[in-house]
Amino acid sequence: MKITDISGSTILSNGVKMPYLGLGVYKAEDGQEVINAIHHALDAGYRHVDTATYYYNEEGVGKAIRTSSIQREEIFVTTKVWFSQQKYKDTLKSFETSMQKLGLEYLDLYLIHWPHPDYFLEAWKAMEELYHAGRIRAIGVCNCMQHHLQSIIELGGASPMVNQVEFHPNLIQKELLDFCKQNNIQYEAWSPLKRGGLFNEPVLLELAEKHTKNIAQILIRWDLQKGVVTIPKSTKKERIVSNADVFNFELSEEDMKRIDDLDNNDRTGAHPDHFLEYFTKKGIS
Repeated sequence: MKITDISGSTILSNGVKMPYLGLGVYKAEDGQEVINAIHHALDAGYRHVDTATYYYNEEGVGKAIRTSSIQREEIFVTTKVWFSQQKYKDTLKSFETSMQKLGLEYLDLYLIHWPHPDYFLEAWKAMEELYHAGRIRAIGVCNCMQHHLQSIIELGGASPMVNQVEFHPNLIQKELLDFCKQNNIQYEAWSPLKRGGLFNEPVLLELAEKHTKNIAQILIRWDLQKGVVTIPKSTKKERIVSNADVFNFELSEEDMKRIDDLDNNDRTGAHPDHFLEYFTKKGIS
C-alpha cells in the first residue's frame, strides 16, 4: 500500500479501490450528529465511511452522502450484517433493509460483522449472490480468525476481500495479519486508537514529541505503514481533521518496531471465538 495523501487507496483482490483512511461512525447518533460528522469528513477529504446495521445510524449515513456535494461514486460506503441475521434468507433481508435505510443504489463493501458459528457460511453465500448480482462492489468479514477465513475459502467461491478486526499496538495478531497478506485479504482496523487507552503510553508520547504529532496521528500513521486500512471514529470536526493530518511525516523502521513491541494481546472487545457469550452477558442479541 503506497501512502500518498488522504485520497490514496489500496487495491482489493477484485481490483476495487478502497480508500485506506476512513471515518468510523460507531456510536454516532442517527440524525444530525452522524450527518454533520460525515460532512466534516468529506470536507476534509475523506472518501470512506464505515457503518453497520448494529450502529442504528444507516439512515443518517445515507442522508449525509446524498446531501453532500461529493459525487456518490467517489465515496466508499461500508455496512455490515449483524450476527443474529446470518441465516441465508435473513442476510438477504438484512441487506435490503440496510439499502433502504441508506437510500443508495449499490454498496461498496458488505461485511459479516461477527461470524456466527452456526450461520456465517450461509451469510457468505448470500453475500456472494448479491456480489455477483452487482449489488455490492466487494464483500468481506469482520472479527474473523484464520479458521473462519479458511472455512470461507474452502467453499470454493469468492474469498473475503477484507477482514476488519480490532487492531492497535496492543493487539497486532501477526499470524492473522500474515495469513491475510498471503491470501490477498485486506486487513482493516477497528478501534485503532484503542478507545483512547494508549494516549498515556510512554513510547507513543515520545514518538509524538519526536514527530510533532499527537498520539492518534502516530497510531493512524503506524496502521497505514503496516498496510492496514484504518477508520478512526469521531463526531468532532477538529478531531476528524486532525486524524487525517498524517501524510506529512513518516515513522522510521525503528519507530515502527518500538510500536510493534507494545503488542501484548490485549483486547478491548470480544474474542471472535467467544463473542456470543460476550454479547449475551451484555444483553445484546
